Formats: sequence, structure tokens, C-alpha cells
Amino acid sequence: MSTFRGRLQSLFNNRWLVFVAAMWMQSWAGIGYLFGSISPVIKSSLGYNQRQIAGLGVAKDLGDSVGFLAGTLCEVLPLWAALLVGALQNLIGYGLVWLVVTGRVPALPLWVMCILIFVGNNGETYYNTAALVSCVQNFPKSRGPVVGILKGFAGLSGAIITQIYAIVHTPDHAALIFMLAVGPAMVVIALMFIVRPVGGHKQVRSSDASSFTFVYSVCLLLAAYLMGVMLLEDLVDLSPAVTILLTLILLSVLTVPVAIPVLMTFYPDEPDVARECLLPEHQKEERDGSARPSEVILSEVEDEKPMEVDSLPESERQKRIVQLQARLFQAAAEGAVRVRRRRGPHRGEDFTLLQALIKADFWLLFFSLLLGSGSGLTVIDNLGQMSQSLGYEDTHIFVSMISIWNFLGRIGGGYVSEVIVRFHNASLVILCATGLSSLTLVNLSRDRAYPRPAALTVAQVLMAVGHLCFAVVWPGAMHVGTLLIGLGYGAHWSIVPAAASELFGLKNFGALYNFLTVANPAGSLVFSGVIVSGMYDYEASRQARMHHNSASPLTGASLGEEKALKCVGTACFFLSSLLMSGFCVVAVIFSSILVYRTKVVYAHLYGIRE
Repeated sequence: MSTFRGRLQSLFNNRWLVFVAAMWMQSWAGIGYLFGSISPVIKSSLGYNQRQIAGLGVAKDLGDSVGFLAGTLCEVLPLWAALLVGALQNLIGYGLVWLVVTGRVPALPLWVMCILIFVGNNGETYYNTAALVSCVQNFPKSRGPVVGILKGFAGLSGAIITQIYAIVHTPDHAALIFMLAVGPAMVVIALMFIVRPVGGHKQVRSSDASSFTFVYSVCLLLAAYLMGVMLLEDLVDLSPAVTILLTLILLSVLTVPVAIPVLMTFYPDEPDVARECLLPEHQKEERDGSARPSEVILSEVEDEKPMEVDSLPESERQKRIVQLQARLFQAAAEGAVRVRRRRGPHRGEDFTLLQALIKADFWLLFFSLLLGSGSGLTVIDNLGQMSQSLGYEDTHIFVSMISIWNFLGRIGGGYVSEVIVRFHNASLVILCATGLSSLTLVNLSRDRAYPRPAALTVAQVLMAVGHLCFAVVWPGAMHVGTLLIGLGYGAHWSIVPAAASELFGLKNFGALYNFLTVANPAGSLVFSGVIVSGMYDYEASRQARMHHNSASPLTGASLGEEKALKCVGTACFFLSSLLMSGFCVVAVIFSSILVYRTKVVYAHLYGIRE
């Protein structure tokens, strides 16, 4: 009995159980991606116009991304307490929105509705911060895959919740708002004592690589299954019993990864004797109480080395730097130079938020994220209106599709970016979409790690093409645009957090991550709240005036009788989609500059050392 109790205790402290629980929690954490599904019912119930709906969308985006309070509480409170706060915010915010939309309480002013949407969505920041901080600390050398998988499940949550909502089989679309209020809160409360740091760097196993492969396989199976179910429901009128069966299969697939910690606990293998290699070099040195001499005079090396050194092959570059260090040591010993103490951390070490804010690399990453993810989020928030303007009656299919592509983008972004930074001794070719019919080949360096932001550049090129698809509206362009925007937007949220942790360290990762996420609502505030909604309402007003002027006195309706203006046709989002594509091109420029500036950093972090 004591052995079994010990096994259960070991299971509870297993880092893979924490990872799986975080995946389950993230499966309900992306409720903001369903705003495109609930905005039509809010618009019709409360009589809002598109600009007012865009205001609610901006409040939602602010709630998604302003996580300073969540980051602070995760540092001063136990993670379970911070998660409980997030669950209560989620329940109260969306619960009151549901009461207003269904008429159970009197209608509230728009600014109050914005606050409620903000509070309800702000619960996500607690879920995201707790999951990422816990799992990045538990898997310090697998940041790309871990962040990609966790953020991927958050992106897929829209499709998962939509499928569970299909069981309800009710014509009352406001029921989805009730599900968003209750569902995530229940799941998080059930898992809040499991998701936490458990000293994962001491739990390295030889089977970890195969475990990640298994999780990736489950992710791909889940995405393929959801896509198949979605297409089946769109083409065939399924009975409620079949819908329930399909949903139960979905929930069963979600539980499959728990087999990893269970097998590790009850059928353990030997720990990896090289677990110490999981720690970054500077952390090893701190544990040993000593530092490498090269770190002492690193600033002098940067000053004295010739510019051409950085362009040399990795082995030759390292050799030249070692020679320069040796000369500087000798000069320092003879008193010819004075060794300077560094005034702050170098890239790749632990930064505070204030130290990061004065670095150009941090702001390049921030503005690249603002333009890229902000334009993608604008599409997600307006996808319901975009599909309706083109004559599609069922907007849920596009919301589910972009959720699935978002998921695959996050999974693929984490995996591909990890391959890029760890690829050595061979040429790697990536296909970068530069148009619907042309492809460009990018040949990466043969003997040094390539910066992770290179993958971000590829994602933003995809998004630029996706926005063009929405502008031209060719046959099938809506589906292609949804695919490219979903993949590109999702990749941002697996690449950027991992890159931030590499360039600015893990010690203050929560604060750095939550500051970067502010780029999301900042972009949405300008793109969706001002540009897209303004152009939509202008075109809708123009169409309403034309309809009013051409209508007969018996059938015509005055403009005042239709509070919620509706735009129909390709002109509704044509110009705004072209502008979004241009913003993504600017983001590509920023990311390319960041790639150039961080080549040396990634060569030091992941490059070959002789």
C-alpha cells in the first residue's frame, strides 16, 4: 500500500503530468477566439453597430493580453490561488454578459459591457501565465515545443468548445456565452493544484524525445479529427446521437497524453546522467561558484574583435575569439588593459523588464508582434462579419477552421523554430510562401544556429498573402485566407515567447511575456477598432442610403429603423485587407532586422563549440 501511495505521489509531482494538465487547461483558455461566434448575437440582441462591436472586440483583446496583474499575482501567490482568481474573473465577466444578452437583467451601457468583456477575458492571462511559467521551468531545454504545444491548445480551444457546444443543439446562440462563462472556470478549478513547477530539470529521461513525438502525433490527430468532424457537420445534417458520439471521441483523444506520466511513474526508466546539461551555461557557473574568464572580459572582446569575425564559419570564429581572449588575459595580467565590470546583462542572460525595455531587440520583437499578431487578431475578431458580407450563412465553420489552423501554426511554429535553432552541419531549406503560385527557397547556415525570429519572418509572409486573399475574394479565397492567417497568427505565439526567453532569460519570463502580449490589443485597437470598423460602417451606411433612395414608399425603411447597419459584398473589407497585408510586410522587415542582430547570440546559445 505504501508503495502504491508513493507511486501516486511521484505521479502528482511528475513534470509530464503538469504538462498534460496545462494542455487540458489551455484547451479552454482561448475563449477570446470565439468572439467571432458570439458577436453576431450580441450585435442583434443589443442593437449595436459594427463600431460598437469593434469596441467590445478591443476590450476583449485588452482582457486577453493585459496580464500585468496576473504576472504579479503568479509571483507573490501560489499558482493555484492565481488560477482561482482567473476562474472567478472568467465566471463573473461572461456570466453577466450572458444575463444581459438574454434579457435576464436590464441592458447596460456600452462602457459597462466593455468592462465585463475585459474582466471575463482577463481570466485567460492567469491560465496562460501559470501554464507557461510552470512548463518552461519544468522543461528548460525544450522551450520551443513546450510553448508551441501549450499555445496551440489555447488556439484550438475555439474548435473544441464549438464541438462541445454542438451537443446542446439549441437555437439559442446565447447559450454559447453561458458555456464560455462556466466551462473554463470548472476545468481550471479542477486542475489548479496540479499545474506548478516541480523541479523538472531533475526529471530528465531518455524517453523524453519519444514522449514529445507522441504528443505531436496526438496534436496532429486531434486537428485532423476536428477538421473532419467540422466538414462532416457542414455537409451532412447529423443526428444529436451522432454529434454526442463524435464529441465523446474528441474528449477521449484529449485524455490520451496522460498515458505518458502514468507509464513513466509505474514503469520508470533510469534518469539521464547528463541532466546537468539542461541548465544554461551561466546557471552552471553560478552553481559552481565560478565564472569562465571569457565572461569576465566579454565586453573587451566585443570591442576588440574585427568586424569580419562574425561572418566566419563557426569553428574558425570560435578559434579567433579564444585567441583574442588569451591576448586580453595576458594584457590584463601585465596591467596593459583594465578589465571592466559589466553594467548589465548581455543578450541570452537574465534581464529584468526595465533592463529589457532599453534594448532595441526587445522593441523590434514587440513591434513585429504588434503588426503581425494585431492584423491576425483583427481577422479573427471580424471573421463573422467578413463571412456574412460574402454571403456565408454559417459563420461557425470559419471560426472553427481558423481555430484549427491557429493550433497547427502554434504547433508547427514551435517545432520548426526549434529545428532552426538546433540545426548544424547541414543545409536546411524552408519553403517560404511569397504568393499563391511562387515559392522562395531559403538556405540556412551550414555550421551555426540560425535565429528563431527567422521562423517569425516566414509566418508574417504567410499572413501578408492571407490578407491579400481576403481582399481579392477569388473562389475559395476565403478558405485559403483563413488557412494562411490562422497558421501565421498561431506561429507568432509559439515563436515569440520562446525567443524572448532565449534573448532575455527565464528569471523574469512572466513579466516579459505579459508585456509582449500587450502588442496584441494595441494592434487590434488601431486595426480593428479604428481602421476596419470605420471602413465597414462607412460602406454599410453608403449601401443603406442607396437602398433607402431606391426603395418604394411602401417597402422602403428609414435609416433610423435599422440601428445595426449591415454591409454586403466584397467592398466591405477590401481596402482594410490591403492595409493589413502592408502592415505584415513592415513586420517582415522588423523581424529580418532582428534576425540579423541576433545571429551571434544564437550562435553562442546553440552553435557548435569546439
